[in-house]
Amino acid sequence: MSLLWKDHAELIELPQPAKLTEKWINQRLHEEYANTQFINNESRGNGFFTDRKIRCAAVLMPLIHYKNEWSLVFTRRTDQVDNHKGQVSFPGGACEKDENQSEDTALREAWEEIGVEKKDVKILGKLSEIETITNFLVTSVVGIIPWPYPFKLSLQEVSRVFTIPINWLIQPSNWTEMKFNREGDNKEYSLVTYIPYDGEILWGASARITHNFLKVLKLI
Repeated sequence: MSLLWKDHAELIELPQPAKLTEKWINQRLHEEYANTQFINNESRGNGFFTDRKIRCAAVLMPLIHYKNEWSLVFTRRTDQVDNHKGQVSFPGGACEKDENQSEDTALREAWEEIGVEKKDVKILGKLSEIETITNFLVTSVVGIIPWPYPFKLSLQEVSRVFTIPINWLIQPSNWTEMKFNREGDNKEYSLVTYIPYDGEILWGASARITHNFLKVLKLI
């Protein structure tokens, strides 16, 4: 266990990334999700939220354990996609009308974008929804996949697949966070930006999702 000062007063214990277990990740995700207040549960599967003019979406956060180290799998989007061109992201997209669970959307998108088969994903849990500035309400589904994996990229959507170790993601020297208010509303948003890793810059919604995951695991 490592130690971290919280609010300059309370000393808390955090698990070392190398000692993370599948059981711990699953437990923390389910505990956190059970206590989540959802923005709109009834509209799941309609494809969009008519009262808020925001679309339902889901992503898969592929998690791997290789050589005694946990890492997350990311993609870089092409310049041909409609949203988040050229950005680092998780495989995912908008919900379809016949999809009633975020897992359905996340697994379909992972298959379509990078060729990950449903049978190869061991789902551990979900993160609470986040709203993006592009008006999507995104649920993140965490699932372990075997490694190495024979990805098959949709070249119109994905230009690269790569991994970032959790041990690197939790280092405070590798990221910054700022708060801002979007013009026209009174909500405070968080912008997380990482320094480059393997030539890629993790920022925006994907960085915020990553941070939420690490917070749930009590690593940051």
